[in-house]
Amino acid sequence: MQNDIQRLLNAANQIILGKERQIRLAVCCLLARGHLLIEDIPGVGKTTLAHTLAKLLGMNYQRIQFTSDILPADIIGASVFDSRNHEFKFNPGPLFNQMILADEINRSTPKAQSALLEAMEEHQVTVEGITYQLPEPFFVIATQNPSHQIGTFPLPESQLDRFLMRIELGYPSPQYERQLLIGQNRHQLIETLMTVLAPQQLQDIQQAITSVHVSNALLDYCQAIINFTRDSTEYHCGLSPRAGLALLTAAKAWTFMDNRDAVIPEDLQAVLAAVAGHRLRSANNDSEAIVAPILSKVPVH
Repeated sequence: MQNDIQRLLNAANQIILGKERQIRLAVCCLLARGHLLIEDIPGVGKTTLAHTLAKLLGMNYQRIQFTSDILPADIIGASVFDSRNHEFKFNPGPLFNQMILADEINRSTPKAQSALLEAMEEHQVTVEGITYQLPEPFFVIATQNPSHQIGTFPLPESQLDRFLMRIELGYPSPQYERQLLIGQNRHQLIETLMTVLAPQQLQDIQQAITSVHVSNALLDYCQAIINFTRDSTEYHCGLSPRAGLALLTAAKAWTFMDNRDAVIPEDLQAVLAAVAGHRLRSANNDSEAIVAPILSKVPVH
């Protein structure tokens, strides 16, 4: 399984150049059954990363462009009257795919954003009292532009909390930007990619991750991190129990990717910024800066 994961990472790194850590975090998020939020300025490869992962995982992929006038029915689907059978028939929307790219999610209104809440949490949607199951596996990769840009609606905390991780791509280094400038078009390269992990293989890995061992000492360290965020004056509010579960789940996936069977403190530290950065409100905006007090002040058990 680890060989398949490494092949997946290697293939993705051929498309998104110089972003090995961000790609590893993105794959870790998916292996942990989580949804991913990519926040950055336009044009740095957010959409390309989502499309690359969908192609390598052989998943049904649908991009939904969020705009200020998009409606929940445009995302979920709607019931349409069938004149032949004299009844309403539900027409599934683009949400009924295995991987969804919610592009520029914060350009839509809160009403449209909330259409994803039940889907992300329960892998189902309810329309007019009838519940419809979404395909498995099911992932949402959302992109958002920085909040200071024109025409954005900040994601509420309840929506942010549904994302297991948030990452930023940033500008490429001069070396990799030169390769982008003289190299083949990224979209053409994506079309040549072959499936590395089939959806069923992905689900097998997800199941295997649940058996990764977590010691009592590691749980003590995890709880110490959570309690620090709640007691410290660095943050307006601390991590919730759901955030604690997210941190532990992501750390187990990171452990599995390293071909180990037990979580160590370094695994928690590796995923902490991506898992906790968007859940903690502080004077800083950078995820690494947000979690820096935790890493420096919470002793390792």
